[in-house]
Amino acid sequence: MDDTQLQVVSEERDLEITVSDDLKSEKQCTAAVKQANKILGMIKPKRNFVDRSKATILALYKSLLRPYLEYCIPVWNPYLLEDTKLVESVQ
Repeated sequence: MDDTQLQVVSEERDLEITVSDDLKSEKQCTAAVKQANKILGMIKPKRNFVDRSKATILALYKSLLRPYLEYCIPVWNPYLLEDTKLVESVQ
């Protein structure tokens, strides 16, 4: 386009998805797990929620935590064993 050079980048972030130049999902998995661990830390302590029943914890998990782990997963599908284990460690 009009002899304009494109800038070479090692990763691009769009719609909260990080895509690296080698198409590995390591950074995206790390970011998703980091955010999920923050939310898990909010759910677990007894000071934040009075009701500690299994149904309440399960509802909190499904509504607060899972969306971060499942957001656009077909795009950044963790296909490497280490990335899969990282994501499953939160679950």
